[in-house]
Amino acid sequence: MQQERPGAPDGPGRRRATQADRSARTRTALLESAARGLSRCGYGHLKLEQVARDAGYTRGALYHQFKDKQDLALAVCAWYRETYGQEVARFVEQEPDPVTALLTLARGHAVFCRRDVARVPIALRLEFSGQDHPVGREVERNYEMFLTRCARLIDAGRAAGSIPPGRPTRILALAYLGALEGTVIALAGEVPDDELFAAQAVAGVLGIAPPA
Repeated sequence: MQQERPGAPDGPGRRRATQADRSARTRTALLESAARGLSRCGYGHLKLEQVARDAGYTRGALYHQFKDKQDLALAVCAWYRETYGQEVARFVEQEPDPVTALLTLARGHAVFCRRDVARVPIALRLEFSGQDHPVGREVERNYEMFLTRCARLIDAGRAAGSIPPGRPTRILALAYLGALEGTVIALAGEVPDDELFAAQAVAGVLGIAPPA
């Protein structure tokens, strides 16, 4: 198990790691380990001792960061949302053209989903379907944020005339998400085809010319 001496330097010429630095590293390692566990075996079968062991820490270190399995799973959902925002959503927000933004979102989502941890929302959404559970509600909140972003871009594209009129915006956003997730799941491990066909799939749903 990982043991770090208080105040030990990170390496030659580097500053000494603070307690906050070490705590943040521990938390991130535990979140990544928990995300892998949730994506592979779900919430019901997740074992906290295994999460800690796979991260290289003791169970006590885990309980120092999270009070129980529910607290850990909720933290994973929040961590996923923050990581997705940094690696995908922020680049989408930088695109002034809504169609380009929607295609950027599809490509970025496909690349992000090459990681094991990216399967967490799908696994948890299936597991908690039809249940009123805090973790299930948090997963649905993340999905609603995704749909809201898509709907806003679709409305902007329709207002600009680059996305044709048709079905209600929310229906189109749901179809966009379904086409995107289905393509990414079906082409898991097929790089770069996962990214290419994700963009083409959502273009078909949106009724726009497929990207080259």
